Amino acid sequence: MGKKIQSIRGMKDTLGDDVRIWQHVESTIRNVARLHGYQEIRLPLLERTELFKRSIGDATDIVEKEMYTFSDNSGENITLRPEATASCVRAGIQHGMFHNAQVRLWYMGPMFRYERPQKGRYRQFHQFGIEAFGWSGPDIDLEIIELGKSLWDCLGIRQSSKLQINTLGTPDSRAKYREHLIAYLTRNKDALDEDSVRRLDLNPLRILDSKNPRMQDLIRSAPVLRDYLSVDSERHFNKLTEGIEALGIEFEINDRLVRGLDYYTGTVFEWVTDLLGAQNAICAGGRYDGLVNSLGGADIPGAGFALGMERLVEVMQQAQTAHLARATDVYICLIDGVPTDSGIKWARQFRKEKISVTVHCGGGKLARQMRSANREDARISIIIGESEVASNTVTIKDMRSGETTQHVAPADAVAAVQGILNDTEAPQNSKSSA
Repeated sequence: MGKKIQSIRGMKDTLGDDVRIWQHVESTIRNVARLHGYQEIRLPLLERTELFKRSIGDATDIVEKEMYTFSDNSGENITLRPEATASCVRAGIQHGMFHNAQVRLWYMGPMFRYERPQKGRYRQFHQFGIEAFGWSGPDIDLEIIELGKSLWDCLGIRQSSKLQINTLGTPDSRAKYREHLIAYLTRNKDALDEDSVRRLDLNPLRILDSKNPRMQDLIRSAPVLRDYLSVDSERHFNKLTEGIEALGIEFEINDRLVRGLDYYTGTVFEWVTDLLGAQNAICAGGRYDGLVNSLGGADIPGAGFALGMERLVEVMQQAQTAHLARATDVYICLIDGVPTDSGIKWARQFRKEKISVTVHCGGGKLARQMRSANREDARISIIIGESEVASNTVTIKDMRSGETTQHVAPADAVAAVQGILNDTEAPQNSKSSA
């Protein structure tokens, strides 16, 4: 026997009931995005490395430590995408999507970052993201935040999520703030860890995002960026908070909230939860008004968010709000040597009515087939033996109540199954146990 091959560290298989939770989350996401007027965009997994260096920033952990980067056979530097906002912008510029237009987009799929695997954090992970281009006012920020709140409502985790917001202001106001922040941190340089010392000149705002427990008192005492905002930035932020209050969305202002990607400017926000421990953010976003221009496009404002789907699924499991779709509605059992094609012909009738059906393969006694039906969590089993074939009927068993209806004709079978699935009394002829 050959040596078993294991999955790559940080790459996770998704199986069984977990797949059904993911399917529920994915279908809910698609529906919420559609109801808010967002259109799907599908992006390649591979991009030129330059795209992420120019957009995310050379001094970020993602670019410095976490990207899966390699040279292809032509010698071109290629990266597995670590996030998708930059890819959305690249696609919008490349295909002329932003020309005299306002665009609402969403995406969903795998991303890749080389970091230490832990619960809710993998080297291949999945994100759902919202991107809106062409609106400069706080109204689009408000819409994006409300979309997130609608998603939590639909998934049943609204009570487990909290909104935190902040503003990074304009580049000019950030430049003024940066000077005061560097001065403060330089005076306290002995208290900085190695990463923070390295960032002091490159990207001092990222120090405020440090999770190092030894630095939290220092960070709490640092200057506050909102004290350096321009009049327009302050007006934008105040209108946003007024809108959030008007929608009845609870929030808190977190002056230490910054984003880990260099392209953010103005509004930033996170939805956090107390169900995941230290890795408490399930959704994060904000404005990136200069990103399109920095990647070669026009001066188009942008805003959006991305959420980690692994963390979202974990929150649903912790909050016990995951509603699993049944693996199959109907399981067809074939006994007395009845051929498989008889079951497939009956299955067609139910599938036409959007009823999921599993047809038993491999023969065997009825008891064994019924155990298979239970393993599949089938709501109904349909039994076809020699007598049913002779009369062109089936026997229908409600797996919940145990009630059995024998010799149901084709004209009545679909209605009988639909009645059971809808928890109404199915039409019955005679009852017996099967």
